[in-house]
Amino acid sequence: MRARSATVGDLETVFCDLSKRMVAEYIAAGKDAKLAYDDLMMNMKEGRAHALVQGDDVVAIISWRESDDATNTLFAAKDEFFSAKTVRFCKKHIRKIQALSGNMPIHSRIWLDRPEIIRWFQIIGYHEN
Repeated sequence: MRARSATVGDLETVFCDLSKRMVAEYIAAGKDAKLAYDDLMMNMKEGRAHALVQGDDVVAIISWRESDDATNTLFAAKDEFFSAKTVRFCKKHIRKIQALSGNMPIHSRIWLDRPEIIRWFQIIGYHEN
């Protein structure tokens, strides 16, 4: 797995096959997939979004935005993204995003009570906000 700067095509690829668990997460957060897409697009246009690539396939997009005391992330993924292998990769990649954003804590929010996702986020190194 590797990361690179995200493109509009990458965003389209992920949202054409967006994981149902991502859709449920957006709804629980009071958003919908269109709003998440728009937010990711804005961050991408500002140079703050990476495509996560497995083999030749884009499987996820992660973007970030700095606030006063932390860096907040936004994420979209296909079903094939969710595995132990990708969690290990993301742990390393979050450190790169943290360095790009001034070494502030990385925040993310989990809206659904899914124990496996909470555990993955803890392994990756997120601070829940």
